[in-house]
Amino acid sequence: MASKPPLCLQWNCRTVADWIAELGFPQYRACFIKNNIDGRKLILVNCSHLPQLGITDFEHMKTISHHVHELLGIEEPLWNRSISLPRRDAMGLFLEQKSRTGSCADSVRLEQFLKPTTK
Repeated sequence: MASKPPLCLQWNCRTVADWIAELGFPQYRACFIKNNIDGRKLILVNCSHLPQLGITDFEHMKTISHHVHELLGIEEPLWNRSISLPRRDAMGLFLEQKSRTGSCADSVRLEQFLKPTTK
């Protein structure tokens, strides 16, 4: 697992839109800008949510989702994954926390998030 959060968490929605265009999907720039998808919200970008942004081509959805997971350094959940396994890798869970807005989400740091809680 990475020891630092990915730098893309600091991207604004125009930087994310430019990155999408660089992936070969310039037609979706406006979708990401209109929906205000910044670096913190990238964790929410997957095949389930892309149609809500206006992206409905399944091959494009798979490619974008794959690149988002690769950029964030998180596992891509498999459809046949056992429910007995933990929900997601630690970085994925951390990024999910950071995708929210507000002072609680802003104050979460990776080091704190990874510390085991003691009872």
